[in-house]
Amino acid sequence: MDKIEISHRTIIFTVFFLIGLWVVYQIRGVLLLFFIAFVLATALNSLVRNLEKIRIPRLIGIVITFLLVIGFIALIVSGLVPVVADQTNVLTKVISKELPNLTLIDVSEKEITSQIESLTRNAGNVFNFFLGAFSNIIDIFLLITITFYIMIERNKLGKYLRILFGDSHGEKQAEELITNIEHRLGGWVRGEIALMIIVGLLTYIGLTLLGIPYALPLALLAGLLELVPNIGPVISAVPSVLLALSYSFPLALGTIVLYIVVQQLENNLIVPIVMKESIGLPPLITLMCLMIGGSLGGVVGAVLAIPAFITLQVVIAYLYKQNRKRPFGL
Repeated sequence: MDKIEISHRTIIFTVFFLIGLWVVYQIRGVLLLFFIAFVLATALNSLVRNLEKIRIPRLIGIVITFLLVIGFIALIVSGLVPVVADQTNVLTKVISKELPNLTLIDVSEKEITSQIESLTRNAGNVFNFFLGAFSNIIDIFLLITITFYIMIERNKLGKYLRILFGDSHGEKQAEELITNIEHRLGGWVRGEIALMIIVGLLTYIGLTLLGIPYALPLALLAGLLELVPNIGPVISAVPSVLLALSYSFPLALGTIVLYIVVQQLENNLIVPIVMKESIGLPPLITLMCLMIGGSLGGVVGAVLAIPAFITLQVVIAYLYKQNRKRPFGL
């Protein structure tokens, strides 16, 4: 049997490659945060550039853009507050009215004591919940801060990344790559905005036909949460179903059917078609990205699946193009 020889160069490369993978795994949370910030910066940068065209300084344009986004979110929240307050009052009245007709069956003192002891044992979960919430608030603040600085330093990104290309034209090549990624991610953002409008409009029409009050803010919520695959439609359906339930059970059932129909249309028809038109991804690839992203990273993975795929696609295509330009044998 021939002896297989492995060169020192191959061993060193393999060791450093494995070390690199380990380092990437250890800082995956930081890398994910920066990637999300880059996607957000790309989404908002088009609006900033439009403001620059009318001679508004970039920094002021960035501040205006952030204020517009915050104002839009505040508008939706303020529109949902009356819905939550109204349905809470109505549900309280319904429960108070029906409470005397309810009968407690086989509830012993021993069972009550057992439940209290269980709550006591799990009291630490409350602290963990608030600790996690505080951590999420910090992450959101960091995300906003990183996004803000990426937008400010956008014109210098090529200079920062030129070291990756290792030649005198590195800055130009890095800028070209970033521009290509921005163009594709911009298409994804436009596609997501189109999806939000379509889902919001379908939900508004359905809720209006069913006679559900506050159809507009509920539809806005459904459109906004379209960004979150699978779980987004479920979350947006909760206030609508509870509000319908405060009027009648058949109305609540009809509302559930409405959201199921909209979700199925969204997942299996609307999303693949819109993404094909906006970023050129075949419907099958879009569905595969969402499924793989969801299985690997849950909700966050599903949200970032398509941006991550198109970013990787642009990078691989660019590197392949640059490799073909090199003289044969080098």
